[in-house]
Amino acid sequence: MRMPARKGAQQSTRRPARSANLPGGARSGAISASFAEMASGSPAASTGSRTVGEIRRSAQSARRASAAQRVARASRIPLIVIGIIVAVIMVAVIALAAISNTVAFRIQNVQIEGADHLTDDEVSALVSIPDGATLLNVDADGIKASLIRDSWVERVDVDRAFPDTLKIKVTERKVGAIAEVPIGTNQTIQKWALAEDGMWLMAIPDRSSELGQKLSERIYADADAALHIKGIPFGVAPKIGAYCTDDSVLNALDIINGLTTDLADKVKTVTATDEESTLLTLDNNVEIAFGTADNVREKERICNQIMEEHPSVVYINVRVPDRPTWRAAR
Repeated sequence: MRMPARKGAQQSTRRPARSANLPGGARSGAISASFAEMASGSPAASTGSRTVGEIRRSAQSARRASAAQRVARASRIPLIVIGIIVAVIMVAVIALAAISNTVAFRIQNVQIEGADHLTDDEVSALVSIPDGATLLNVDADGIKASLIRDSWVERVDVDRAFPDTLKIKVTERKVGAIAEVPIGTNQTIQKWALAEDGMWLMAIPDRSSELGQKLSERIYADADAALHIKGIPFGVAPKIGAYCTDDSVLNALDIINGLTTDLADKVKTVTATDEESTLLTLDNNVEIAFGTADNVREKERICNQIMEEHPSVVYINVRVPDRPTWRAAR
């Protein structure tokens, strides 16, 4: 029984060999069958000399290579952008260096505003602009640093007005008081301008002296308008550009700066022997024992009320504001 089956199998294996002589239609069927075997995914199927597995591996390798190329291109983009930015910066720096030295922006005019307590000669000595300087390469910080060395100068702003003007705006300190300071063994009184912020501005010489003739008239105008601090204890040593450290003087200055009503305009002198004994003398010779600079507004209100209710008052004591005392003229 097995022999016919094997014989049938042998016959089956021989027929494809004769298919080469089959008509075109038969050969086409055989070729279609071969492609069907390849499509079935059989590992043994092949196209020419490459198997399907090799084709798939080749496709995967191609996809991986393509992905690697995309990653490489993407990684090069930031480097290209950085390179462009660096190039632009270098071009800008070179262009700025060239423009900053061009005669197109050379400084022809210098305008100085606000330096009222300094003479033209003093300003010229402080502000030095090299020949050929332009608005782009001028040392604005150096100008500020030089001017700020003067005790009168509180702030400096430097602006450029193209094409050729440099503007310098000076903000000066304001005179808070004239301090009458005892100097030397003979305790000779020397008048010092004291700024509102407590800085010693300068010793004020006699107006008719040689030095006085060289100073700005604005200094004497402010000194005449400012109230005077008297009775300063011996040993206070003012220095131009330094801040006052004496408690009695600072207390007097705080009182002056703290007054807000018309009482401030009436104060003529402040005696600052010590903080507790600080005494205000008004232009009508009324004396006010003010004490420390604590509760300035409340003490001021009480003084105004007493003077309004008692026009003949000559002395007021508000050292302790909740227990004020006063004395009228007889």
